[in-house]
Order: sequence, then structure tokens, then C-alpha cells
Amino acid sequence: MLTDDFATSLAEAEKLISTAPHIRTPQDLHDGYQYLAACIQAVLHNEWSTELAAPFFIHGAGPFTKQGLDNPDTMYFNTDISDDAEYLVVGKRGTTADLSFQLLAGSHTDSEVPASVAAFDDRDLDIDEDGNFTLRLGPDPTPAPGYLPLPKGTTMLLVREVYSDWTEQRGQIRVERLDTAGQPLPALTAERAEKHFDKAGRDLIMRIKTWLQFPEWFYLNLPVNTLTEPRITPGGLTTQYSSVGHYDLAADEAMIITVPESDAPYQGLQLGSLWYISLDYINRQTSLNTTQSQTDPDGMIRIVVSEQNPGIVNWLDTIGHARGYLQFRWQRLSRPLTEADGPTCEIVKISEVPGKLPYYADNQITPDAFAERIADRKAGFSNRMLG
Repeated sequence: MLTDDFATSLAEAEKLISTAPHIRTPQDLHDGYQYLAACIQAVLHNEWSTELAAPFFIHGAGPFTKQGLDNPDTMYFNTDISDDAEYLVVGKRGTTADLSFQLLAGSHTDSEVPASVAAFDDRDLDIDEDGNFTLRLGPDPTPAPGYLPLPKGTTMLLVREVYSDWTEQRGQIRVERLDTAGQPLPALTAERAEKHFDKAGRDLIMRIKTWLQFPEWFYLNLPVNTLTEPRITPGGLTTQYSSVGHYDLAADEAMIITVPESDAPYQGLQLGSLWYISLDYINRQTSLNTTQSQTDPDGMIRIVVSEQNPGIVNWLDTIGHARGYLQFRWQRLSRPLTEADGPTCEIVKISEVPGKLPYYADNQITPDAFAERIADRKAGFSNRMLG
């Protein structure tokens, strides 16, 4: 049958999930099955929706197709491109905290990270008073205003639209390949359909292997329950710093994280599961940025990570995940960050949290008020997706 190879890949993918080395509890496994469903959806969408001759932006990661410790504050858009063609990107800047662009060569695999051959944000674009901009990309090696040369080996254009306030206005963006613009694609054949399914199956296996391996390189070799000092994100944007770590907390423990409120337009912390994806950030508070956080009078943001609710505004809910990943991001920076800009953390018993927070009386929140925060998250995200 036409889908035989895909079915074989699907069975192999399920085995990779069920035998993943980090599985300790039924929740770990059940999360894995949900992750598998999201991966299947993502690879089929990617393979059947994109053609090099007729590119357009698709969601690279979203609430139901997560990968690579996706940032809850970011809308990801990507398109496959060829280094020997010329492209026109047309957009309108929204009111979000950041809009950034990255050219990648290669792809993420379980043995390598794709090269970042160019990375910049909209400060490098000529944006008119109404927010409109254009950008041309092509094989001509000579840079010019509004034109970016495509380095040899370039395979993808990735765009990130980053929110601090989830009620901000989303922008617009589209891409066209100039030598094939307006030309129809050839009619689908059984042979091409089979190739699409086969490629989607191979991508499924690689996607799961890759994101199981990635934390081994950048997270799990760090001491548990610690966070690194801010550093330029490996393989990422030149204007983005990050601080990362992994936690392992008992049900009666909490991690108290203290970090200065930054002058960066975007600063955020998120939790991730051991499948290297974000936790549910729509219905639970598993991420906080500076707009969503409460800053204490001394200019510090104090966040409590725990399974039990300590009754404070800045609680990050592990949703029963005793182990997981932590990541801070600072974006659209105009200066390097130092250790003093980064977080410190302490592990305490949940009963000790009030005594460890110097402004605890100001940090408290009622259950009803916290429920309103969750309702606001859901509304903000829904509007963002439909914007």
C-alpha cells in the first residue's frame, strides 16, 4: 500500500517513545503518547504543505505541535528555501516585543545542529510609519539595502514573533519565490504522494530522536537544580541570551528563583517536560515573562517552581512533573548580559516558601484571582492565534 513505509515508521516511532530512557512514571509515558500524536501531525503538515517552488510560512511549533522546548511567548513561522533562488518577504510589523529572522543551513538531527548562517531582528529592516516592510533574499553575494545574500547551503528561513504582553497585535508576513511566482504546481501523482508519506515517516523518526538527544548536549550535563549564567543561545539568535537548567523536585519541595527585572524588551522563564517541549501554558501557569510577572520593590522577580500551589502570583506549576527543564530567554538585547543579570535559585520545602520571600505579603494571591490570571492567559492566547 502507498502508506506502508509510513506505517513502518509510525511503529518505530512508538517504540522510541515507549522505551525513552527518561520514563519513570505512567505520566511520563502518557505525555510521550501525546507528544507522538503531535509529532505525527507536525511532520504530515510540514511534508504535505510545503513545496520549494511555492513557499509560504507555516507554524513551525505551536500548542499542539511542540518541539525543541518551544517558547510559550513565541509564534514560530518557517519556510524551506533554496540558496540558488530569489525571494521576496513582505510584512507588517505588529506591536509585539520582538520580530526576528534566522537563516539555517541543514536541519536538526540527533548528531548535529543546523548552522545559523544569518540572524537579525527587525531593527535591521526599513519599516515605514505604518509598519510595512519588504526584504529580498537571493544568491547574489553583494549585500544591498533591503537585500540579504543567501549563503551556500541555506535551507530554511525561520521567523519568530515574540510576545511579552499576550494582548499585543500580531503582525503579518508572507513570502514568494520570484522565479516561480504565480505558476501552478504540477498535479499530484500516486508516486509523489508515496514520496510525501515516506519522507514524513523518516522525518518523524528523526524528529523524535533529535529532541531526545538535544538535552543531552545542552542540559543534562549540568548539575541538577541549578541554572547557568546568561549566555548567547547556542545556534540561535545573536540578540538572544539564555540561562538553562533541569530540576528534580519532591512533591513537598519548591525551587525559588530570583532574577533581576531586565531592561531587555523581552525576558521570560518557562518549564518543559523531559520530552523537551513546553508544558501546558494555556490552561496552567507554566511560564512567566516580565509583563506577566510581579516585580518586588527591590527590582527582583522571585518565582516559585513547585507542584503545590504556594498561593503567590509568580508560581510556576510543574503539573505533577517532578523532573523537567527550565529556560530563561532575554531577547532584542542592546548589550551583553553578565552573571549579575542572571538568576539564582534555592531548593526549599514548600512550607518554607513564605519565610524565604522578603515581600511575601505583597506576593500573595487568592484562588479566585489566580483563576482570573489563567482565564486571561487563555483569552490572550486565543486572540493571538486568530490575530
